[in-house]
Amino acid sequence: MTYEEYLDEVTTLIVEKYGVADAAAIKIVVDAQDREYFVAHDDKPEMRTLERAHADARSLYQASAQAKAGAGKKK
Repeated sequence: MTYEEYLDEVTTLIVEKYGVADAAAIKIVVDAQDREYFVAHDDKPEMRTLERAHADARSLYQASAQAKAGAGKKK
């Protein structure tokens, strides 16, 4: 998948798996981009897999303020 599709997938997974609102999930992903979390994903297309998207969604959610505040539901 393209880099943009990968980011969309990670965002969607955060919404679906953790019950986070769309805007909050987008913020989690944008904040991760700002911290350069996805630089390697941009450089290495082989990192952009569905399995990796699930792992990244989990990691980013768990590190987010929403998780720490208990805003989402863990599945």
